[in-house]
Amino acid sequence: MDPSRKRRIRLVVALSVAVLLAAALVYTSFSASSEAKTPSQLIASAKPGQSYQLTGKVLPGYRRQGDGALFFRVRDRNGTASVPVRYTGQVPDPFRTGREVIVDVQKHGDVFVGEKDSLVTKCPSKFKADTNA
Repeated sequence: MDPSRKRRIRLVVALSVAVLLAAALVYTSFSASSEAKTPSQLIASAKPGQSYQLTGKVLPGYRRQGDGALFFRVRDRNGTASVPVRYTGQVPDPFRTGREVIVDVQKHGDVFVGEKDSLVTKCPSKFKADTNA
């Protein structure tokens, strides 16, 4: 077999494998994502034992219990519906009242139990629109 033809075949096979792997990676990335739910959506449709990604703002009055659990309420960004959350695990430094959070939860009775180390705090933007312009 001609050496130049052999190289061309190897190149085509290698590029084909690379394209297939890239397509598999993209498919896996998009199929694994799930949309975060607001407290009002969870109140309406959450089923016990099923995992959800909860997003919203932390209400005043969060507290720690002796076993290290953190109890807080999360409300809709632009609403009044809220749900109680019991969370154990690492708490991000910027966690405080009024901050937006995302946490993986499961419904247990009237409380949503956060999965350990799944709490993420969204920091407010440092750049706000100038309303004086």
